[in-house]
Amino acid sequence: MTKTAKAFTVNFDLVTGLSKSETSTKRYLSDMKKMFYNVEALEKSIQEENNHVIYEYYSLELPKTEGDIHFGTSIVYPGIVGDEYYMTKGHFHEILETGEVYFCLSGTGYMLMENPEGDWQIEKFVPGQAVYVPARYAHRSINIGSEPLITFFSFRADAGHDYGTIEMKGFRKLVVERNGNAEVIDNPKWKQ
Repeated sequence: MTKTAKAFTVNFDLVTGLSKSETSTKRYLSDMKKMFYNVEALEKSIQEENNHVIYEYYSLELPKTEGDIHFGTSIVYPGIVGDEYYMTKGHFHEILETGEVYFCLSGTGYMLMENPEGDWQIEKFVPGQAVYVPARYAHRSINIGSEPLITFFSFRADAGHDYGTIEMKGFRKLVVERNGNAEVIDNPKWKQ
């Protein structure tokens, strides 16, 4: 018999996205060495800014069974490395045919998505709007504002995460700051 979750309640603060009852996973500047295209700017930021947290998320301990749903919050803090905005590592799901929903609680940013066939999409995060990430799409949250970008996410609990493909190849596109505005550019380090 497959183990299933029991009913439970968890709190997430509507302003900060943080939980009083759960422990977040934190990603520091040094965890992003394979993600930012400007390695020199990243190393300089790590030295000058004391390797601080650039995002954190809550990954609840739920059974990884087909019928269960994984959920939590993600908080991407504001900042820039070189000209590239702070972002999450981004991932495919190990079960590639998995969609995901992100609901923006606060902040502004983008969800950058791409599939293995080369199609890419970008959707804006604004409070009160949900972004649907289709099955087969890697996805990355990017904070383009001056406040934390806080989203609530949900996907099938057995989907897993494939960070390795993005670490190895990167995303085809980047979101960078140009003259005070966010702009999508080709990633000069993207590998086929």
